Amino acid sequence: MVTLAPDHPLRDGRTVDAPLLRAARGDRPAHRPVWFMRQAGRSLPEYRELRRNVAMLDACLDPALAAEITLQPVRRHGVDAAVFFSDIVVPPLLAGVGVRIVEGRGPVFDRPVRTRDDVRALPPLHADALQPIRETVGIVAAELGDVPVIGFGGAPFTLASYLVEGGPSKDQQRARAMMHADPEAWSALMTWCADVTTAFLQSQIAGGASVVQLFDSWAGSLSRADYERSVLPFSQRILTAVEPLGAPRIHFGLGTAGFLDLVADAGAEVIGVDWRLPLDEAARLVPGHPLQGNIDTALLAAPREVLHAHVADVLRRGDAAPAHIVNLGHGVPPDTDPGVLTDLVEVVHAAE
Repeated sequence: MVTLAPDHPLRDGRTVDAPLLRAARGDRPAHRPVWFMRQAGRSLPEYRELRRNVAMLDACLDPALAAEITLQPVRRHGVDAAVFFSDIVVPPLLAGVGVRIVEGRGPVFDRPVRTRDDVRALPPLHADALQPIRETVGIVAAELGDVPVIGFGGAPFTLASYLVEGGPSKDQQRARAMMHADPEAWSALMTWCADVTTAFLQSQIAGGASVVQLFDSWAGSLSRADYERSVLPFSQRILTAVEPLGAPRIHFGLGTAGFLDLVADAGAEVIGVDWRLPLDEAARLVPGHPLQGNIDTALLAAPREVLHAHVADVLRRGDAAPAHIVNLGHGVPPDTDPGVLTDLVEVVHAAE
């Protein structure tokens, strides 16, 4: 059973009143909290220097290196939280599933999972394999003091899609076919994905994370009916399992405007919104929930006045929610000028 140590930031109170946690509880702190998905990593020159000749997954499992990467954007940008530097395929890797990250492509699995026998062969994830995760988050939490660490994990559908497809896919056709052709195998696979992600998130919270985000990159390929029947119960499984640890939960999916109410039904306090859906419309779909989002990443490369006008509109629309955590509508693009992000944090913090 996972428990929080007496010196955990949520137990000793270090992060309880941090702007991000207050917003996650539906409060309005003195300034709107802001952080960026994928803020740790590829857009920072100091990250590229640190990662030189180090494979991505090796970096994820080196506590000292992963902690330094996690801390870099907090130092540079002054964001309101650090997000744990890792990858959603780390849990399968730690369970013993063969996976590597191919430059320019993404995660690639040695053996796709496409049959009942393939699902049965998936190994369990043992708690001792997660020690590097707990250690990394512990280093970051100790360094940051009252600035919270955000843990994250891949939602079951996104992780299952990678496993079935064998790597990235534009439309997840094999995964969606398996969902309908063999519902039993699909359910077993989704349960395995939910359980390894649960263990991954629990280890991050135990290590010192004060907030967690469940990230569903590929949910937008689903119909509303498929999401409700074949995906939602497994995301609920994760969010329910981590709830007793007391860390607020954020649930973010790309392309989920057509079933955002169902995303909220999974159980997270905060609902992440991508750039396609205005926040005031999202607030009507999921009343009572704090929202996170949703600056269009494309505008990070636009003239400053264009970006700032867009940010002002996002902030205005965010007023329709009980609270608003400012973020991008997706992850930081790799070619983003870091100075733009630093300026953006200052603009958000100065806004009324």
